[in-house]
Amino acid sequence: MSLTVRVITPDKVVWDGSVEEVILPSTSGQLGILKGHAPLLTALDIGVMRVRLEKDWKSLVVMGGFAEVENDELKVLVNTAEIGDAIDKESAKTEFSQAQSRLDEATKGGERRDQIQATTAYKRARARFQAAGGLV
Repeated sequence: MSLTVRVITPDKVVWDGSVEEVILPSTSGQLGILKGHAPLLTALDIGVMRVRLEKDWKSLVVMGGFAEVENDELKVLVNTAEIGDAIDKESAKTEFSQAQSRLDEATKGGERRDQIQATTAYKRARARFQAAGGLV
C-alpha cells in the first residue's frame, strides 16, 4: 500500500491508513488519486469517497469539505463522514425516499430556500444510501 489517507472531521478521525487508490467526490466531478499524484487542493462535494485496499473497495460518505494531496499523503477535511459499512442500509433507504419526496414537494412550488434545503438533504441521503450499498 502506498498512499496514506486521513479523513478528519471536527470531532474525530474517521479513516487513517494506507491505500492503493482513492476516488473523491470533488465539486468538479469524480477525482482519482494514486501514489505519485501531483500536489493538489480541491473542494469536496457531498458524496461517496471510495478507497481501494489491495483488491477490495471501501465506501465512505463525506459531507463536503476539502482534500489536499502532497507527498503521497491525502488529507480529507470534512464536516461529517461515515464509513459505509457502519450505515444501516434499510434506514438509509428510508431516509433517501423521504428526502426524495421532500425535494419533489419543494420543487413543485416551494420557496427557493426550501428548494436549496431539500436538495442538500437529498444529496446527503443519496450519498449515505450509496455508501451503505444501495443502488442509486
